[in-house]
Amino acid sequence: MSSTWVYLMRHGSVVGGETRRFIGNLDVGLSPVGEAEMERLAARLAAVPLAAVYASDLARSRLSAEIIAHPHGLAPRIVPALREMAMGRWEGLTADEISAREPGAFETWTARIVEFPFPGGESVADLRGRAWPAFEKIVASHPGERVAIVGHGGTNRVILCGALGLPLDRLLVFGQDYSALSLLEWRKDRFVLHFLNQTTP
Repeated sequence: MSSTWVYLMRHGSVVGGETRRFIGNLDVGLSPVGEAEMERLAARLAAVPLAAVYASDLARSRLSAEIIAHPHGLAPRIVPALREMAMGRWEGLTADEISAREPGAFETWTARIVEFPFPGGESVADLRGRAWPAFEKIVASHPGERVAIVGHGGTNRVILCGALGLPLDRLLVFGQDYSALSLLEWRKDRFVLHFLNQTTP
């Protein structure tokens, strides 16, 4: 059987993203910079015979996926399970603001990033519990084909951990810049990572 190729990318830069806030499930849109980033990536992938383009239901992922899908005459397939991690009452705040408001909880979270859930939100393990099965279903649905997935920083990191057999406490070893592309190949019984976190000039 031929390999299945997954073009895994993060959405483009977002409105207000320069302040490095915990965005989570806040439904922020792409900035003009983010739209331009995704247009460049779409041009890079225009000759790739994509069978489908998948996205989460958050606007920044959907809009990025629409840009990627357009040259192929496709419409994004929306998968809510690919959403970014829910960050509860910390959404919209910077790390400094959280540390000042809830120093104990923030210190515990940074020390136990996998197990400790965001207050009122999810843990990394919760994120993996919904995102990884969705990813496996996508791959299984496209044997021998090429697909694109427009995810989020946290979502993509847990997918990469799962694909490469790494424990979740290694998720931060993966860079996930805005609009960056990683390429995974499913070869019968294992994933192979061809490149990671490439941005398009």
